[in-house]
Amino acid sequence: MRPDKPKVVDEVWDDERIRAFLRKAPLAAGLDPDFSALLYAYRSMRPEDFRTFIGHFRAAGRNLEAENDQGETLLQVIASHRLAEPFRQAMLNAGAER
Repeated sequence: MRPDKPKVVDEVWDDERIRAFLRKAPLAAGLDPDFSALLYAYRSMRPEDFRTFIGHFRAAGRNLEAENDQGETLLQVIASHRLAEPFRQAMLNAGAER
């Protein structure tokens, strides 16, 4: 974290803020918007907020199996991340398979 940026603790994530991640533009031209939304949410949210996001994501008919430009799903990308297990479980519980 930058030294000039104050640390935010116990920030409130309401449903509207979480749903806003469904409207974010893709991270790069040509990148699947569903993969981008999942990656944005994973990088930005706490596990409980991510679980809420996944519910909205599925309700909107979005694809949990979306791939990046290397053909990997978010589950595959985060498989080796040390703190990713709650995020992986949220996706698996919502029906993601790979």
